[in-house]
Formats: sequence, structure tokens, C-alpha cells
Amino acid sequence: MSTSFLSEQELQAVGFRSFGRNCQISRYARFYGAASMSMKDNVRIDDYTILSGTITLGSYIHIASHCVLHGGSDAAGISMEDFSGLSARVSVYAHSDDYSGLWLTNPTVPKELTNIISGTVSIGRHAIIGTGSVLLPGVLIGEGAALGAMSLATKSLEPFTIYAGNPARRLKSRQRDFLLHEKKLEERL
Repeated sequence: MSTSFLSEQELQAVGFRSFGRNCQISRYARFYGAASMSMKDNVRIDDYTILSGTITLGSYIHIASHCVLHGGSDAAGISMEDFSGLSARVSVYAHSDDYSGLWLTNPTVPKELTNIISGTVSIGRHAIIGTGSVLLPGVLIGEGAALGAMSLATKSLEPFTIYAGNPARRLKSRQRDFLLHEKKLEERL
């Protein structure tokens, strides 16, 4: 074990659907259903993060330590567009049990006795999710949106807007200067 990140050969052995250049994936991250996962270039996934099910990652993505992404095994899944990121301990769920009490819950009981709620979770370009936050099924995080630490997103977030709270509520508009920096990066490439 020469580095803390998997080598290209080790990434191939994980069995991802696809992965790009300069992917820095921690040896301590865990993947379940990797054949349903793809990532483009310049993706970093830190220690003790768990990814499962259908997940699509763009370029320049950072997923900090101790995150959980449950994309599920159907078409719902999770997508993160270019330049988006998750701070430590963020949880993203494309599927959830029905908590109403009308059904049994958890994966140990037969599916016909449960009511799984599912919906695609999409995190737009330049969106950032603060530490300890939770995204529930069906949430769309608009381009450039920011969700503050310890927030719960039960509904979609508008582009270029800052949200925080439980449940998340709009605080103010977000600056767009990072778009100029993206252009500078493109000029270097």
C-alpha cells in the first residue's frame, strides 16, 4: 500500500462502470454495486465514505470523509454535476422507508411488506452541501446552490441560493464569482 488512494489498476478491480483521469479514491471508501457507478475526471472520495447503487459523478467532484450516498438499485439514483461537493458526514438518499407505520421497514423483511419511497437526487454544477446535512429522495439541488451545515433538504433548492436549517429554508442569493474561476481553469487546460 504505497499511497492512501487506489491505483488505476485497483480502481479497475473495484468494477466501476467507468472512471476518468486523476480519480483519487481512498482505500478506506466502500462501494456496493460499483458496476452501477461512473465518475469522470478529477474526482476525490475521502476515507470512510460509503457509496451504494446507481451513482453518476461528473468532473472536479469532492466527497469528504464519512459521507453516505445510497443510490438504490433502480433508475432513481444520485447524480453530482461538475464542481459540486459534499462536506464531511453528508448523507444522500435516493430511497427511504415509509415511516408512516403502515408498512414494515428495513431491508431484512420481504419487499412486498415495505413501501420504499424513491426519487432521483441531483446535485447541480457548483452546488455545495455543508457538513452533516441530509438530502432526501427526489431532491434537486440547483446549480450553484449552497446548503449550510446540519441542514435537512426535503424539497428542491433553487439555483445560486443559500439555504440552511431543518428543514432547509432560503437565506439569500449566492455570489457567482466562482464561474469566473471556472473559466480560468478551462483556459489552463
